[in-house]
Amino acid sequence: MIKEKIKVAFTSVLAAIVITAGKLIVGILTGSLGILSEALHSGLDLIAAIITLFSVKISDKPADRNHHFGHGKIENLSAFIEALLLLATCAWIIYESINRLLSGNFIIEVTIWSYIVVIASIIIDFWRSRALMKTAKKYNSQALEADALHFSTDILSSSVVLLGLIFANYGIHWADSVAALGVALIVIKVSYNLSKRAVLVLLDSAPQDIYDVVNHTLDNMTEIKKVNLVRIRNSGADYFIDITAEVDKDLPFVNTHKISDKIEDAIKSKVDRSDVTVHLEPHL
Repeated sequence: MIKEKIKVAFTSVLAAIVITAGKLIVGILTGSLGILSEALHSGLDLIAAIITLFSVKISDKPADRNHHFGHGKIENLSAFIEALLLLATCAWIIYESINRLLSGNFIIEVTIWSYIVVIASIIIDFWRSRALMKTAKKYNSQALEADALHFSTDILSSSVVLLGLIFANYGIHWADSVAALGVALIVIKVSYNLSKRAVLVLLDSAPQDIYDVVNHTLDNMTEIKKVNLVRIRNSGADYFIDITAEVDKDLPFVNTHKISDKIEDAIKSKVDRSDVTVHLEPHL
């Protein structure tokens, strides 16, 4: 499991290096703000990919003396840092785009390499975003999912830049700056979604879908007379679930223990990588 996550994260880093270098070289040679903004975007994606690689290497380490719940939250922290990096990109793109639109400085040389680097970027981003998302869903990795969303966003933003280049090729040079603004708006939206989800996990907000699964499981267990408490916290790919419930007060201790085990097994069968703690009390 860990090797597969590291492999897909490392491949993402290599792809980011190739794309960033290509966009930067072509952007400088052509003077295209759209491509330069994409180069900066991809550059920060490279940093984010490196952070993701680092986080997936650490996140699956077992709990230790100083981290009783494991190291999973480094994936959530990684996703939050990626969102902040993307927002920093947006600030620069918006500033440069508005400056060019107001000054009228639209010196752009559209060449065949402009199209090649953008189209190649779209193809590579499509390939790696699918690979990342597949692995992210398989192992419930928020860091890999954040990386996948980054590169899905790159597909959209590169498409916007490609459209701007086409307009510029026909003399409508201001379209390049407008395309760059389009990139910024797309990135802001994704950054907001990434940061919101990461912060919710870091603040121990209960995942609603898992909460519903746990409650539905408990409702279907006839041995339980009343559920007093369900607490869930998410740390990387792991879920820590605490349950306090009431059972028949006349049950022998051995039977109560069996019910506790049954509850744990039922929830673990429906929630992967869950650590379940059950406390049973007599129903009066």
